[in-house]
Amino acid sequence: MSNTSTTTTLTRNSSDTINVFRCLPFIGIHVACLAVAWTGASTTALVIGFLTLVIRMFGLTAGYHRYFCHKAFRTTRVFQFVLAWLGTTAAQKGPLWWAGHHRSHHRHSDTEEDVHPPGVKGFFWAHAGWIMSPKNQRTKVEWVPDLVKYPELVLLDRNHYVAPITLGVALYFLGEWMATAYPTLGTTGWQLVVVALFCSTTVLYHVTFAVNSIGHTLGTRRYSTDDESRNSLWLALVTGGEGWHNNHHRYPVSERQGFYWWEIDFTHYGVVFLSWLRIVWDVRGPSPAVLQEGTH
Repeated sequence: MSNTSTTTTLTRNSSDTINVFRCLPFIGIHVACLAVAWTGASTTALVIGFLTLVIRMFGLTAGYHRYFCHKAFRTTRVFQFVLAWLGTTAAQKGPLWWAGHHRSHHRHSDTEEDVHPPGVKGFFWAHAGWIMSPKNQRTKVEWVPDLVKYPELVLLDRNHYVAPITLGVALYFLGEWMATAYPTLGTTGWQLVVVALFCSTTVLYHVTFAVNSIGHTLGTRRYSTDDESRNSLWLALVTGGEGWHNNHHRYPVSERQGFYWWEIDFTHYGVVFLSWLRIVWDVRGPSPAVLQEGTH
C-alpha cells in the first residue's frame, strides 16, 4: 500500500496487509464499548444486550453459516431474507460476502490460499487480521452463484451497514421510551446503544472469529480431515454449537454440527424448533457412515 503510515504488514506475503483507515468502523465499535463508563449498564440493558447477542448469533450460525454457506436446510424466500437480515445486524458484512469467503475457506482450508489459516499466517491473522485486509473486502460472487440470483440479498449485501444502524436506532428509541415509561429501570437510549449494540457486537465478533483461529489450533480431532479443524466443547458453548469444527469439516452439509447427543449444539436445537413450526424443512444431518466412522 502507498500509505505506509496506515498499513501494517502481517506476513511476508505483501498482500497480507491491514489498512487502518478502512478499518475505522470495525475499530470504532470496539472503542465505543468504553462509553459504558459514561452510560452505565443497568440489569435491563444487560438482558437486552444478551438477547441481541443470542438472536444475532443465530442469524450468523443458522443463517449465514449453515443455510447460506452450506444449504443444510430449506426455507421460504421470506424467511431466507429474515435470516439474512438477522445475520447482517451482526455487522459482519453481508450474506454473500460471508458465504463467499467461507466457501473459499472450505475449499482451501489451512493452506496458503485459505483466507484465514492460523498455521500458515499466524493466530492474529486467522482471528481478525484477514477481515481488516483490503484484499478481503470484495464479495466473492464467483463462489455464490446460487445466492446472487436473489436481488434482495444482493441489495442487502451491498448496503450491509443499514441493518446494524437500524438496530442501533431502534435500541436508542426503545431505551428512551423505557426511561420515560419505567424510570426505575435506569435504562436510557444511549445506554442500550452502548451495551446492546457496541458491546454485544464486539463480543459477537470475537466468539465468531474464535472458530477460525481457536477452532483450527486447540481441541480434539475425531476425524482425520485434510485440515487442522478441532472439536471443542467450551467453544461450542459460546458459539451456539460452532465449536464442533472438526465434525463440520468432515461433513459440512450437515446442519447439525454436534453429531452425537452429548455434543451440545444450541443452533441445531433452534433449527429443529423452526422445523416443528414448518418454517424450515429438509434439515440435513450427518450420514450413518460418518457417524460410524466417528466412533472408531
